[in-house]
Amino acid sequence: MGGVPSWASKDPKKGLSKEDEDDDDEDDNEDNLLSKTGNLLAKSTYLPKGILQIKKCLNANSERCTKLPLSTVQFHPFSQVLMTASHDCSISLFQVDGKLNPKIQSIYINKYPIFKAQFSADGEQVIATGMWQSIYYVYDMMVGKIIPVTRILGLKERYLRSFDVSPDGSYLLFIGTSGYLHMLSAKTRELIGSMKMNAVSTQAVFSPDSSKIFSTSADGDVYVWDVGTRRCLNRFADDGSLFGSSLAVSKDGRYLSCGSKSGVVNVYNYEDCVQKSAPKPVKSIMNLVTKASSQVFSPNTEILAIASKKVNDAVKLVHIPSFTVFSNFPVQSRGRTIHQAQSMDFSPRSGFFSIANNKGEALLYR
Repeated sequence: MGGVPSWASKDPKKGLSKEDEDDDDEDDNEDNLLSKTGNLLAKSTYLPKGILQIKKCLNANSERCTKLPLSTVQFHPFSQVLMTASHDCSISLFQVDGKLNPKIQSIYINKYPIFKAQFSADGEQVIATGMWQSIYYVYDMMVGKIIPVTRILGLKERYLRSFDVSPDGSYLLFIGTSGYLHMLSAKTRELIGSMKMNAVSTQAVFSPDSSKIFSTSADGDVYVWDVGTRRCLNRFADDGSLFGSSLAVSKDGRYLSCGSKSGVVNVYNYEDCVQKSAPKPVKSIMNLVTKASSQVFSPNTEILAIASKKVNDAVKLVHIPSFTVFSNFPVQSRGRTIHQAQSMDFSPRSGFFSIANNKGEALLYR
């Protein structure tokens, strides 16, 4: 019937003007985008609540097991390396791949059961404190040297145990006795100054920008300190708490989480804790029935992990921002799988989650 018209030809762009071709390209792109759903559904902007896709991997420290409890597990801030510290006086580093987790190296500090170990902010050193010693050690991984810090001028503490490293790498904060907090220079290891609380301090952490310190006490109060002046900016009572046991601040500076001896974990808006004298929690998490001994936010602030080391398998993963607990963790089975959680941490990109328990295992989950 007179040949094939341009609009019915197999080449859709034959007989079209420049403007028509541009419009046609946009239509094709939209059609291709709408014809596929797999990638769009798999990679959502937010982590869905309810059920968490999680897989148990080989223990991170499978190449160096210990029968004594692990005191610390922590991921390196910039690489897929995991550090474990144990009561057997050792610190070990592992390359985490989820399959073999090969050991990089181990160091041993004679007659020094480790209470806590933590990477420095630049990831080049490991700071470690002992169970009953007044000295602490710095392991320089760049030169492979263990440096004992035996005497701190002006600091009179019988034990140095719990501490925190500022995110900018400038300060070390040690929890002393009788409500004292001691701030040291991370570079010179000299005492900068001390802060005093009205009751025994149980834990203290730096804010993400290292400008503030949050500390909790045995009377249930939370203190907010200014790092520069070491003055108390705010003080409030943790809602319903009679004994504060743990603290955690999200890395994006949105939330402060306060755990108590009764097991209740209150999550607050960060700004409310700094500005208000009686802030109200965004959510009170009641899933633990014994002392909330440890908690940590994932780097992307999508999960809050809370745990109690008083009983077996007392670990819960809380979805943010709905603040609901993932129902499929821990996995229920005949045998105990987690035992008593001593320490927890997420990998830098939140792909791995590790739990150190009282059986000397660094459990690893993908």
